[in-house]
Amino acid sequence: MINYDGELIPKNSFYLNATNRAFSSGDALVEVVRLVPDRIFFWEDHYLRLMASMRILRMEIPMNFTMEFLQDQVFRTLEEARLHKDTANARITIFRKLGSGNLPETNEVSYIIETEKLDSPFYILDKDKYSIDLYKDHYVNADMLSNLSTTNKILQTVGSIYANENGYQDCLLINELKNVVQAINGNLFLVKDDLVKTPPLKDGCENGIIRKKIIEIIGKLDAYTLEVASISPFELQKADELFITNITNGIKPVTSYRKASFQMNVANDLLGKLNALARLT
Repeated sequence: MINYDGELIPKNSFYLNATNRAFSSGDALVEVVRLVPDRIFFWEDHYLRLMASMRILRMEIPMNFTMEFLQDQVFRTLEEARLHKDTANARITIFRKLGSGNLPETNEVSYIIETEKLDSPFYILDKDKYSIDLYKDHYVNADMLSNLSTTNKILQTVGSIYANENGYQDCLLINELKNVVQAINGNLFLVKDDLVKTPPLKDGCENGIIRKKIIEIIGKLDAYTLEVASISPFELQKADELFITNITNGIKPVTSYRKASFQMNVANDLLGKLNALARLT
């Protein structure tokens, strides 16, 4: 089932047309949340990020778009899909209504909520092969718009095709200054000895919720030193670990980059702490 502006409709319904701005202009925000029965992981963080992103894109925030309202709509959709007793992802898409030109006819918005069942109620460290390369054909713009989670994923799409054609599971994206920004599938963290490093938002990485939580966790630990700073491609092969964070997988360890292979010790340690934090939300 799909929730379209509060109306629950079958997933195979024809509910969008060519004037939809998410389709015609990429004028849409996406917020993916992870749920267990009766609870959304880090919901306040997701909600605040969504509201901030709508303001940046000059979308009109409806008066009823409270944290409670959107949470209720997510749970309604899950219940109609018979996933309310399962672990699931919900994808919330917010898009401006009407108009296929550059100038919107209105700043009013509509929303769509879709759901997908997941296997595990908490994050599990996936130790399967995850080989990556550097994608250098196109660059991430180092600006605030790159920090947003939108439907404009053309760079990630062509990068994913490159990765698939060359036998990689993911690629790292770079900005015009040739700094490593993030992976196609999430934010990047680099580990060297007790230093854990991740690119800053000013370099153009997405403002990921799990990135934020890992930064918070590391900041409270004596075992690691956190550094939010630009990462050069030359640092990658010298690292002890590389891992990628996103809301679906939590932490995904990278197993190899070119001739370098990596450990998973810090990723495993932080994943346990991330699960513990998720249980408190």
